[in-house]
Amino acid sequence: MATAAAGGGERGISIERIFGRAFGTIRANPLATLGIAFLFSAVPSVAINYFVQGQQMQLMTRIGPRGAIAFGLVMIVVSLVISAITQGALVRATVAHSAGRESTLAESASAGLVVIVPLFLTSLLVALGVGFAMILLIVPGIMLYCAWAVASPVVVAERLWPLAAVQRSADLTRGARWKVFGLLLIMLVGYWIISAVVGVITLQMTGGIRGAAAMAASGGFPIGFLVMGGIVQTIVACVWGVVISSLYVDLREWKDGPESANLAEVFA
Repeated sequence: MATAAAGGGERGISIERIFGRAFGTIRANPLATLGIAFLFSAVPSVAINYFVQGQQMQLMTRIGPRGAIAFGLVMIVVSLVISAITQGALVRATVAHSAGRESTLAESASAGLVVIVPLFLTSLLVALGVGFAMILLIVPGIMLYCAWAVASPVVVAERLWPLAAVQRSADLTRGARWKVFGLLLIMLVGYWIISAVVGVITLQMTGGIRGAAAMAASGGFPIGFLVMGGIVQTIVACVWGVVISSLYVDLREWKDGPESANLAEVFA
């Protein structure tokens, strides 16, 4: 193990290799990866958006300011659960691909669902910790997020609970956090570009800013807009989840040596 770890330390992590593994996973197993993102991220998100757009004014009138705050908190919890399940399932697909085999949609989903409680708690811990750090100073918040970036994959692959998972993530990312930051920045810029393109297309579909405002005031956007949102959400959730999972595999191989095959046995 020491020899393997030493060799991995010389190699370091590679952003190019991480993206290569991630997109290789998606190409080799599109049904599981895109299917997971669609079922556990896009469908719930579109359903929530449809409900909120159609019922927002009536709902806010009925529940009042305190109810609105409670509703917002519930939406945050739901978003964390959705994100946790999606990430957990995509870890399974990525690890299996790294080991030379493909995971079915059912296998991958099961890997995320079986650890949903520690996954949710870890996501909550990361969100609160990074959010609090961001309030104090932006740079420490960003670096903390880089340190804890693979906490969710750690929960799935190593069956750790929140505190141990964030510590393990910090250990794995130590010495590579600038590369982790670069990787996250690339993905964030990509997300901004996609959002901008979709925003322009949406404005064209709805007749410009005035048309979009009129549709929102009248009770929401057309189904076509929600479908487009679902497609974008599927792609973004899939790519983000698989890239973070690939980052975890690369960090683990760097620190612990190449163990993809042994890692895959965790899910057997």
